[in-house]
Amino acid sequence: MKRYAIIGNGTAAASCIEGIRSIDADGSITVVSEEPHAVYGRPLISYYLENKTDLEHMHYRGSGFYEENCCQVIYGARGVEIDREHKQVLLDDGSKLPYDALCVATGSRPFIPPMEGLDTVDKKFTFMTLDDTLALEQAVNNNSRVLIVGAGLIGLKCAEGLRDRVGSITVCDLADRVLSSILDADCAAVVQQHLEAKGLRFLLGDSVALFDGHTARMKSGAEVSFDVLVLAVGVRANTELIKDAGGNVNRGITVNEKLETSLPDIWAAGDCTEGFDASTGENRVLAILPNAYMQGHTSGVNMAGGAAVFDTAIPMNSIGFFGLHIMTAGTYTGEMTQEKSDGGIKRFFVDDGRLKGFILIGHTERAGIYTALVREQTPLSEINFDFVKKIASNTVFSEEIRKKKFGGVV
Repeated sequence: MKRYAIIGNGTAAASCIEGIRSIDADGSITVVSEEPHAVYGRPLISYYLENKTDLEHMHYRGSGFYEENCCQVIYGARGVEIDREHKQVLLDDGSKLPYDALCVATGSRPFIPPMEGLDTVDKKFTFMTLDDTLALEQAVNNNSRVLIVGAGLIGLKCAEGLRDRVGSITVCDLADRVLSSILDADCAAVVQQHLEAKGLRFLLGDSVALFDGHTARMKSGAEVSFDVLVLAVGVRANTELIKDAGGNVNRGITVNEKLETSLPDIWAAGDCTEGFDASTGENRVLAILPNAYMQGHTSGVNMAGGAAVFDTAIPMNSIGFFGLHIMTAGTYTGEMTQEKSDGGIKRFFVDDGRLKGFILIGHTERAGIYTALVREQTPLSEINFDFVKKIASNTVFSEEIRKKKFGGVV
């Protein structure tokens, strides 16, 4: 009986289990979970703060998921070393976990840059895990003044979750616009105006020079008084297990289209990896949930002796703030064209006759049509792109293409 080990217990780990079981119904599966929780939907942590969901409904899989898949889960444990010679993982409690096939799905961690005086702040938090959310929930009240460092996806979702729980929220970022990693200046301005109308205050193009207790002194000279600090500057892939074992890593663990690492019998999946970006033809970290799921499932199938490939990953984000929906995908290279209407913007980036990326604000209906064009690099000469820019409909594809891409669904 084959022994499978999975280090990590997020989306990639859950889909890895499913991938294994699609091939091998009998092998033993052991999951090492640093968090004391069953797999949950991390994007839901801000909705928990908003009281839009509860702990029960945050589960990514049903309550019987592990039992139904005959998995053992070791909670509150962390893998600290891979012994390749003896094919076992050393855990932080000193125990050893043997494996025949290993998947490293260790995710990422908050990046906290050196910040003078940070040790003088008593109520400081990150915002990546359920435990972060539960701790933050206990720290705030209706009068709390919250300072969020970081105007990216994590920082702004935290702000949305906290708005009705606290007195005020200030968000600062060294970048000159919100969501600088996924929006251009014009689109970011639209989103910022929407957020400001909901009561958020921004200090952009500015950063904290010094913390002094409950005061942040900014490089611009401004001072911000706060009670609770949230650090949402960025994340870093957890690559140490593979790196220390002699495997290849860059910003993430390097994997091929089968999700194999450079080490024999070891795969990796999820936010800890660096894989192929179909929109650019380059390798990069693509830390988003759909990719984590597909990577996990692919690795599981291959760990069990199957043959699966995932080579269509693209950067993609679908997110909303206070009712304003945003979707982005691909890269913003080539010629930009725009469709604008009341309450919505669509921006498309075309290069060499193919859609390379897009930004949708307000109107995100049937955006999967655009995503498919980017992911598969479909020649735009095959469709009526002028029409599809205005109305996302798969009827612009030929019957042959519809059958290939969408199973013939009109």
